[in-house]
Amino acid sequence: MPFENVGDYTVCVSSIEELLETMARLRGPNGCPWDREQDHQSLAQCLVDECSELLETIDNLDMEHMREELGDVLLQVVFHAQLANESGNFDFQDVAKEINDKLIRRHPHVFGEENLETSDQVLHKWEQIKAAEKRNQARSNHIFKELPPALPALLFAYEVYKRISKQELPTGPSIDQESISSLSETLDEESAGRRFFELTAACRLKGIDPESAARRYARKVQAETEELCSTT
Repeated sequence: MPFENVGDYTVCVSSIEELLETMARLRGPNGCPWDREQDHQSLAQCLVDECSELLETIDNLDMEHMREELGDVLLQVVFHAQLANESGNFDFQDVAKEINDKLIRRHPHVFGEENLETSDQVLHKWEQIKAAEKRNQARSNHIFKELPPALPALLFAYEVYKRISKQELPTGPSIDQESISSLSETLDEESAGRRFFELTAACRLKGIDPESAARRYARKVQAETEELCSTT
């Protein structure tokens, strides 16, 4: 079984290599029809589900099932990396290298000469380094910058429109203000719930992931608004 030296530690790499090979074969010409049909969007809800199941095992300190659920989450990472590799964007090695480089960069007290002795000092330094990295990256319009990236799709859409409405921002063709106003005149909590349920059920029949659909459309609205604001 091959091992790779990492500082004072050794890491078995064969299991990861075997997993990557298995994933590539599943996506290959003679692979699994279901796996070959998937894309980043179709897998999005799978990642949410697997993370939720992992969190449950953590809450219960269920170590046996935690190992299984960690594997399921790792599978999602490997799957997305395989898709990106096929499209020529990046591969699993790029993902692993990027997070490894980040860990080294943000732990100068371990991999450098910095002297940090408490957790508070470590967290403060981490935030300093993170802030410096962000300043060096290209920035988009700041209108939506404080929106938490992990919001559920409906809440994300709600927050995007709330900011557009409160700040009276220009909107692109993806928003029909007249239709929204007309709908709101007859809407109450029960009828809203019914509409959401019916639309979700219809998505199920059509093979559409409603979470992904809502998030992608909200991001489309967000992008149109940012572009319009940047040109005014």
